[in-house]
Amino acid sequence: MATQENENSLITTEVQTENTGRSDRSHETVLEAQSLDVYYGDDRALSDVSIEIPEHEVTAIIGPSGCGKSTFLRSINRMNDQIDVCRVDGELHFRGKNVYDADVDPVALRRKVGQVFQKPNPFPKSIYDNVAYGLRVQGKADDVDLDDAVERALRGAALWDEVHDKLDSSGLDLSGGQQQRLCIARAIATDPEVILMDEPTSALDPVAASKIEDLIDDLVEDYTVVIVTHNMQQAARISDKTAVFLTGGELVEFDDTATIFENPEDDRVEDYITGKFG
Repeated sequence: MATQENENSLITTEVQTENTGRSDRSHETVLEAQSLDVYYGDDRALSDVSIEIPEHEVTAIIGPSGCGKSTFLRSINRMNDQIDVCRVDGELHFRGKNVYDADVDPVALRRKVGQVFQKPNPFPKSIYDNVAYGLRVQGKADDVDLDDAVERALRGAALWDEVHDKLDSSGLDLSGGQQQRLCIARAIATDPEVILMDEPTSALDPVAASKIEDLIDDLVEDYTVVIVTHNMQQAARISDKTAVFLTGGELVEFDDTATIFENPEDDRVEDYITGKFG
């Protein structure tokens, strides 16, 4: 395989030095796609995707714009159901159950598979009410100590120390990075098993993005994290496994992150990583 360029050498170095604490883990599959096709009308966004995602690891989804990364993410918790022209063929299992079976409640599924979006989207409510929102909607507010649940979620999102004395303030008054961590707190308050993140740092400055990356490293102790990112250095820094999608919604390679960045099997993956296209 051709010698990789300087940019890729930097990525390789980062892969070698990160995630050492999780390298010896062996985990069962929590999410599995089998021959998954997704169509928007007549246009196929995902093509015959098969992948097994292990629990308590960070899986990064990378690839050029329009290759189906976000479509795949939204397929996991059936957010694509909200698009009238969307059609899904194949299977996508969560804990062995096909989430597209007729007896699966998408709302119940999303309680177990939370999502954080590209742009922070706190509700126009207090910080406290943002975090408590999901518990109240699910009717759990009377079953738990709400104050304790809010504090635990904010601590889990590494935000408690910054906001504990202003929980009645609007979530919209926080900085962009704080808002994104507030959204993460809102997601984990309902105790999901999987957290999906669709480019969660793309709208943030480098300092705020670094805090989110550090947070992801902590979250994976308790959750499975699947993150879509355009930033290959970020994928190298934070993920255990990396899936590479290319034009046409094809999953061309999925492996340990170090293998993807140091010695990919498919020449197209090396071409993408080294900037020859995409």
